[in-house]
Amino acid sequence: MSEVRLAAEQRTEFGKGAARRTRRAGKIPAVLYGHGSDPQHLALPALEFARVVREHGQNAVLTLNFGAGTELALTKTVTTHPLKNYIEHVDLLLVKLGEKVTVEVPIVVNGDPASGTLVTQDLTTLLIEVEALHIPDQVELSIAGAGVGTQILAGHVALPAGATLATDPDALVIAVNASPTAEQMEAEIDAEGAGVVEDAPQTETDG
Repeated sequence: MSEVRLAAEQRTEFGKGAARRTRRAGKIPAVLYGHGSDPQHLALPALEFARVVREHGQNAVLTLNFGAGTELALTKTVTTHPLKNYIEHVDLLLVKLGEKVTVEVPIVVNGDPASGTLVTQDLTTLLIEVEALHIPDQVELSIAGAGVGTQILAGHVALPAGATLATDPDALVIAVNASPTAEQMEAEIDAEGAGVVEDAPQTETDG
């Protein structure tokens, strides 16, 4: 997982009016909290932070430069405007070197299953516990040659060294079933159309 440096500023004004002024200045109001410390109110560069989330996701470790030093943080919550789609506020979680965090990572499925099969994916992410500076961008899962009846559970997915699974290990990730035949698909279409009554054609009546 990428580590990104951002120049943050400490905020001394609070409330809706102060937040609007911060956003007009091209910055995002943010709060950094964790480890029992008092919350720190910051302003992040809006364009740079949006680029980080777009390119690296919320699991990117942020090195925040502000005040007299730096702090490591993960993005906990991003609040966007419901209509205008700009970032209104960010909650950041303070992390320390060597500390483990619990994060969601995407599952990437590779390979082609056996012919005549239909693959369904129930989970697209896994919750894992891993050291903050070693969060993987994704976990990969191969279904190459998987036949009918194959079920892959969360506990079957290989994780990076040092990571442990926080998702229920019995949760279903992938199921491989037989593809429906043309006859089965036609029967399903016929069943969906059964019971449909078309409107009778209108006829002119003497008036």
